[in-house]
Amino acid sequence: MEEVRKKEFTYRGKTLEDLKKLDVREFAKLLRARQRRSVLRQFQEVEKFVNRAKAKMNKNKPIRTNQRDIIIVPQMVGMKIAIHNGKNFIVTNIVEEMLGHTLGEFALTRGRTKHGKQGVGATKGTKFKSKK
Repeated sequence: MEEVRKKEFTYRGKTLEDLKKLDVREFAKLLRARQRRSVLRQFQEVEKFVNRAKAKMNKNKPIRTNQRDIIIVPQMVGMKIAIHNGKNFIVTNIVEEMLGHTLGEFALTRGRTKHGKQGVGATKGTKFKSKK
């Protein structure tokens, strides 16, 4: 039987090893316009976040953040980051496919609504039933 090999990940023609060697501003040149603009305007914040996250990983502490607008760069791949959704922290594993997206996209702020049974008075059949 043939061996099934996993296709190697590339982002804009570059492998993950090549991307990890790049500086944040050099990686920004590979991003789409909105993300590129965001990274170039706040590259110091992104670098500071990555350095702080690496320091926390070395101490085996969880990485928690409220910064939902930070663009995911190659240095973050493999990290476990707890992203705040407004109520609590959602733990997210950063993988290669997330490059160029913001952290906030992976911690949804609104939950799914679970519609139960309709209440008394909500339908025509229960319109005249007493509500007590």
